[in-house]
Amino acid sequence: MKKWSIVCLIVLLLGVLTACGGSGGKETAADANSKGGDMEKIVIKFSHVTAAESVKGKAAQKFADLAAEKTGGKVKVEVYPSSQLYGDKEELDALVSGNVHMIAPSVTKMVKLDPRWQYVDMPFLFRDREHSLKFFESDLAKQLMSSEQLVGNDIMGLAFWENGFKQFTNNKKPLKTPADFKGLKFRAQAGKVLEGQFKALGAGSATIPFGESYAALQQGTVDGQENTFNNIDTQKYQEVQKYMTVSNHGRIDYGIFVNKPFWDGMPEEIRTKVEEALKEATEYEWKLALEDNDKSFENLKKSGKMQITELTDAERAELEKALQPVYEEFKSVITPELIDGIKNLK
Repeated sequence: MKKWSIVCLIVLLLGVLTACGGSGGKETAADANSKGGDMEKIVIKFSHVTAAESVKGKAAQKFADLAAEKTGGKVKVEVYPSSQLYGDKEELDALVSGNVHMIAPSVTKMVKLDPRWQYVDMPFLFRDREHSLKFFESDLAKQLMSSEQLVGNDIMGLAFWENGFKQFTNNKKPLKTPADFKGLKFRAQAGKVLEGQFKALGAGSATIPFGESYAALQQGTVDGQENTFNNIDTQKYQEVQKYMTVSNHGRIDYGIFVNKPFWDGMPEEIRTKVEEALKEATEYEWKLALEDNDKSFENLKKSGKMQITELTDAERAELEKALQPVYEEFKSVITPELIDGIKNLK
């Protein structure tokens, strides 16, 4: 072979290797924006389990719209509601692996990585809604969102979205005193704290998926459940429950979590704009959650299908006292620093 042909062959091979070699691995968000020319869109896959019409679903779409607007279309948030990609049990693993970039689970799902997330199930920990919002913006919350347990699994928490306070419903009798709970069986989310809560009241509990709860109540598999006004209303529990107690004893809230390597890989100026969009979407979600819970409470009252009991201060104090064993059992697990820190927020 002639010398000139050999040189040409070497140049050709080097060109192929350069074209193929690149990063040598999976493209990051930064890679997608460093190619020059027409900048490619960064796609953020956002998976959640509720309907697109839910408060969470509306806020997720608001975030997507704001992110596109603030970045001039450089970022596209693909929202997948109603467990289209992953359900409750799979979405956390999907986030860790990078198959999705953002999720918005009930914070109790994070107990798998850090037992402190059970704080949300502690009875009467939060005085009122303002107290819970103060926690969302506190240093305590920021520390929880950036804990070693999360970061070590390539996860970072960015924001809290609220659902609201939980109320008790049942099909047997009005619940005013701790003694009224004795012998009843309640549907509950998974978690040792909730098991301990019902045990302290002399009641039983069963872990039943959210989507199967209506049938369990209708068939008498359980006598009652606990949930927010909006969930009770939209799930039509008033059709299968005769009594509701406005107790505000616990909360259901969501966390916005992202895949940390993906998030950190975005160019800083883009990431800043996306985080601005998330902040605005979060404020929108808080407002929407409050409005929807208030509307749902009115809907439940107007339906006339349930007898509604609103606890007096004395009755609430009696119930709170009966649930103190839950603190004795779980305070060391959730840590005194977090429990006391939340209690002392002003």
